Amino acid sequence: MTELLPIRRALISVSDKTGLIDLAKALAERGVELLSTGGSAKAMRDAGLAVKDVSDVTGFPEMMDGRVKTLHPKVHGGLLALRDNADHVAAMDAHGIAGIDLLVVNLYPFEATVAAGADYDTCIENIDIGGPAMIRAAAKNAAFVNVIVDVEDYDKLLGDMDQHDGATCPKFRRKLSQKAYARTAAYDAAVSTWMAEQLELEAPKRRAFAGELKQTLRYGENSHQKAAFYTDGSNRPGVATATQLQGKELSYNNINDTDAAFELVSEFDPAASPAVAIIKHANPCGVAVGATLVEAYQKAFDCDRTSAFGGIVALNQPLDAETAAKIVEIFTEVVIAPGASEEAKEIFAAKKNLRLLLTDGLPDPRKAITAYKQVAGGLLVQDKDVGYVSKDDLKVVTKVAPTDEQLDDLFFAWKVAKHVKSNAIVYVKGGATVGVGAGQMSRLDSANVAASKAQRMADELGMDESPAKGSAVASDAFFPFADGLLEAAAAGGTCVIQPGGSMRDEEVIKAADEAGLAMVFTGMRHFRH
Repeated sequence: MTELLPIRRALISVSDKTGLIDLAKALAERGVELLSTGGSAKAMRDAGLAVKDVSDVTGFPEMMDGRVKTLHPKVHGGLLALRDNADHVAAMDAHGIAGIDLLVVNLYPFEATVAAGADYDTCIENIDIGGPAMIRAAAKNAAFVNVIVDVEDYDKLLGDMDQHDGATCPKFRRKLSQKAYARTAAYDAAVSTWMAEQLELEAPKRRAFAGELKQTLRYGENSHQKAAFYTDGSNRPGVATATQLQGKELSYNNINDTDAAFELVSEFDPAASPAVAIIKHANPCGVAVGATLVEAYQKAFDCDRTSAFGGIVALNQPLDAETAAKIVEIFTEVVIAPGASEEAKEIFAAKKNLRLLLTDGLPDPRKAITAYKQVAGGLLVQDKDVGYVSKDDLKVVTKVAPTDEQLDDLFFAWKVAKHVKSNAIVYVKGGATVGVGAGQMSRLDSANVAASKAQRMADELGMDESPAKGSAVASDAFFPFADGLLEAAAAGGTCVIQPGGSMRDEEVIKAADEAGLAMVFTGMRHFRH
């Protein structure tokens, strides 16, 4: 690859004009000839810069509403020609093709147009054709051409030019080339994904995924694993879109757990009541609603005070001073909320390592998004679990029907169970979890774990009996045998919500009746592996 490449001629055609004039002026000051199209050319001329229109170079005007302007041999020849190849140089001379040393292009805002909810035809018009074609041509010819697709690289370009007396080095051009191909790949992925959605294709023949680097992480789940955090462009409120006001840089595990916490707490309508979820290792150790945010926090904290230490706290309402003061009484890794009062921020400011993330909104728990998981040799792709049941969906299967108060706790437990690793058993009483059994290999074990957690809560709070007495019990999937159900009854559960659908449903229902339990079937499970 050619060592140093002087930049003498640049083609600039950008949709996002951030930093355009500063870049163009800096290039002109370094003696670079400027070529451009449409709005970019006008903006530079308005700034007093000398610009040559691409149409003057090609001999063809922009046509078809700007769809055709750069798709021409005098543009692509200038980008693709190998300057050290005699045949290429001869072809350039024969056809009046001048080399282009720098291409600056950012693409039509297709992703933003889709995100804004534009109609089909508008989205189609925002699919860039000439831009990706030029980018790919320039990126292929990185031996002789610099290609810039990100505004953030403008200063880097000028810095490399200054370091090399108006030229760029090969390593810099290769980096630009890689970034350029990644950009066009992400762009094509966005277009193809949108088209598949428009056609309602559940499993298209080929599927592309793309992301934009948000943060290089110190390491992954463990210190020997490399990791990075990418955003997917969906702008779903959460850890990816949040503003971090204070605290250390988020780790891989912080991000994973914070996402789990915020997705869980979003299940509870902030207009109905304040809600708080405390997460440890992606599982809830306490979830509660209350008359106030601080009451909800205290109830969630009381569920498992031991596990709450060093946990992640998610709120469905803006953080207030009273709740902030309560949270800082113990070590907490991250707090995420839709907002925070100035008084709450001041309280947190005294805890320099406590990370505070503000999202300015909650994710919609019923909005389907695509989730995927890597396995050896492939990817598993599915819709995010947005399953929901109402009271009308429930089927009472026991002789005893749940009371209205029990139904409230059953629905609460069901929402929490959806966010607990399977096998999941959740005990709830008075709008708060009192025992959570997560990730066990059998449902019986999960019921045992949840019961032991409830007993520890009683011991820590000096209660006369386990708070599981009189609780509502949720199971994320059916009871394959009656043993798990009977364990929950022995712990004090009085009503149960579960999907049903087991071959032994009748056996389980009979056991529930004999134990005096009220039980409802949802007809829907919430496996979370």
